[in-house]
Amino acid sequence: MAILTDIEEVKRVLRESETVAVLGANVRESKAAHYVPKYLYGEGYTIYPVNPVHEGKTLFGEPFCGKLQDLQKPIDVVDVFRRSDNLPDHVEDILAMEPRPKVVWFQSGIRHDEVAEQLSNAGIDVIQSRCMLADHQRLL
Repeated sequence: MAILTDIEEVKRVLRESETVAVLGANVRESKAAHYVPKYLYGEGYTIYPVNPVHEGKTLFGEPFCGKLQDLQKPIDVVDVFRRSDNLPDHVEDILAMEPRPKVVWFQSGIRHDEVAEQLSNAGIDVIQSRCMLADHQRLL
């Protein structure tokens, strides 16, 4: 697959995706890892929150999972809210997902070229340093 940079590709991902796993989802409403998925949920996406700190809680009707591979359902986009230097720690978890996600989206300010290359080489499209909320509002 590819590291997506073209606006038309980003639009396609936003249009065609239905399920979003949010890595680093947060219950605090003031955090981007809460209000971005809240917006996406309001726009009709199914949100699956992933954060071991919040296991046992729910967000937008779905229980928090501790790891991505625990989801065991088809995910269109993994939306990542983790610092760039933490991304290598998540590669194994992403690649262990069954089935694998179509896209991994690193939120604004999050970029890791080596991780993006690994995921792309494994057949997953990658978007780096873009906000799903802002892109959805602006492009759709």
